[in-house]
Amino acid sequence: MQASIGQLAYKDLSVWQKSMVFANSVIALIETLDTDRRHYRLFEQLEAAVTSIPMNIAEGKGRNSKKEFVHFLFVSRGSLYETLTLLEIFLMRGWLKTDKYQELEQQSIEIAKMLNGLINSIGIET
Repeated sequence: MQASIGQLAYKDLSVWQKSMVFANSVIALIETLDTDRRHYRLFEQLEAAVTSIPMNIAEGKGRNSKKEFVHFLFVSRGSLYETLTLLEIFLMRGWLKTDKYQELEQQSIEIAKMLNGLINSIGIET
């Protein structure tokens, strides 16, 4: 039975909810960074990567097969790792304080564990 547009199943996923909060936190952080923005492409890439996490979870959940869902969960996990890499670059550049990086890293570790658990629970051979 297909979910109607009124009951979007991806919104019930805790990992989607946490990744939305994470994305919002990172975007809010970007808005406060004190740089001359010469490296605006990095800021755009960070926004793209962090928003890709919940978007791929939602897109995968909306697909017609478990195999496709797992594929999009892997893409989401890749976007999470991309986000962390960019945040680490921001830390190295002095655009991000260590405590804020560690806070975001902890959130991302929790999201990664949830993604891995969901992938494993679906039980599709990859």
